Amino acid sequence: MNTYSETSIREQLRALIRLQHIDNCIDSLEKEHGDLPNEIRDLEDTIAGLQTRIKNTHEEQQDLVIKRRRWELDIKDAEMLIKRYEEQQLLVRNNREYDALTKEIEMQQQRIIEAARFIEETEGTHGEQTIRIAEAEALLKAQKAESKHKRAQLEEVSTATEAKLEELGELRILARKKVDERYRHAYDRLRKRLRDGRAVVMLERGAAAGFAVPPQRQVEIRQRNRIIACEHTGRVIVDPELYAEATADLEWSDSTNLVDKITELVEGTHRNREWSISE
Repeated sequence: MNTYSETSIREQLRALIRLQHIDNCIDSLEKEHGDLPNEIRDLEDTIAGLQTRIKNTHEEQQDLVIKRRRWELDIKDAEMLIKRYEEQQLLVRNNREYDALTKEIEMQQQRIIEAARFIEETEGTHGEQTIRIAEAEALLKAQKAESKHKRAQLEEVSTATEAKLEELGELRILARKKVDERYRHAYDRLRKRLRDGRAVVMLERGAAAGFAVPPQRQVEIRQRNRIIACEHTGRVIVDPELYAEATADLEWSDSTNLVDKITELVEGTHRNREWSISE
């Protein structure tokens, strides 16, 4: 006959298994979102970057147009001054005035050369900027369409899983109440520390979560009268038969079955049937 402590330990093992099983189901549903949120964030970052690139290129293009017009006006102004200085040279009375006008003409000629060089150097820039803007706008359109598609996918997945996650959340509250506080705290710490969130694992082919379990420890696990933790990871190890027994009433094939189970527990219907969370 089992002692009280042995019975209590077995109850706690079953309660931990149920809680872990429910958390596994929640984790699985949340993973159905996959990388969609990250993909959407990446797309939004790309879209923002493209919009900034297009805006900056437009500003550069406008700035270039203004500079070209300024240089073109400088050329016209310099040509007009050269013509005026040449006319004045015909009227000068001495070499000093002639030389001063010649120096002014040379300065305006240099001004024309510099302006013409800038115009020549930037001759194809405006066209290149127009091409870059067109390419960025085409990519932006494609990225926006992809983002819209990904958001629709995420909304579809969220809609499909939202109700199940809510139901599982209610079920999880009930399952946690069956776990003693000390084990609940330890379970929560393990869930937080372990990347896969599996604080309770089954013994399978002499190993648990990838680590070998000594034969004597396997015997102790199957006796179910102690809560045994993996010496490598700290996970609680249980035998697969107990896991199957403890989760038999937690299996469902669709949302409707889960709704029925939640209704039984939360609303208190079908009281004649003892559900596995109770004991």
